Amino acid sequence: MSSIHLDDGTELYYEDVGEGKPILFLHGVWMSSRFFQKQLPYFRESYRVITLDLRGHGRSSHVSFGHTVATYARDVKQFVDKLKLKDITLLGWSMGAFVIWEYLHQFGQKNIKATVIVDELASDFKWDDFDIGAFDLPALTGMMRDIQTDQRGLLSGFIPLMFKDDIPKQEMEWMLEETTRLPASIASAILFDQSIIDCRPYLSSITVPTLLCFGKAEKLIPVAAGEHLHKEIANSRLELFENSCHCPFLEEPERFNNIVDSFIQTID
Repeated sequence: MSSIHLDDGTELYYEDVGEGKPILFLHGVWMSSRFFQKQLPYFRESYRVITLDLRGHGRSSHVSFGHTVATYARDVKQFVDKLKLKDITLLGWSMGAFVIWEYLHQFGQKNIKATVIVDELASDFKWDDFDIGAFDLPALTGMMRDIQTDQRGLLSGFIPLMFKDDIPKQEMEWMLEETTRLPASIASAILFDQSIIDCRPYLSSITVPTLLCFGKAEKLIPVAAGEHLHKEIANSRLELFENSCHCPFLEEPERFNNIVDSFIQTID
């Protein structure tokens, strides 16, 4: 359990275990590094595994400013520089994928060994020329209002959509505890920004090896999103998880860990 302070005073919480080439895990909107609990024991045997709570999330400072994907990417760059990380694999789940693409857009691909993208669209918004998006404006504004009036109720309905099967009560309890750490003001601010960001213009410039991991249960993100990314990102490989929805690293952790490990080893 460690933390660092960014230049603007924001404190970021992270865990750093194992030795070897680093893998930096980036979580989804409202989530935290705790969602990668089934990855740390596996990967720490061969890699330096780092899980990070993004600004405002988890145990990091709940500062009232900076809640955009672009700022989160700059936070990650400061984090990488302060820890002097080299030859990094960036693994981003959901919004974490947007943070990775924005990072590559702002800072280039030097020092990035590979990326792993878990169940995310090039944009969450249903643009006129992108009908596979997850949200239209009424859905997005409705969720933002629900956050302000009943954050826990919204999450109680949203979290089950991330999983193919029913969630055991004990699992649901820790997930609700973790995701309600965010004040509603932060939760709605970052939901809006991450839902309207459009990373499609960035994809064709990505040349680092990229593994795309998508669940076949389409409660939130369609498999078509993975197929679209596979087509746009030249050096990419698409893996589908039969028994997963939005969280294959929790739903099929053994297969997920083995596939990511094998992917990284093939690059070596």
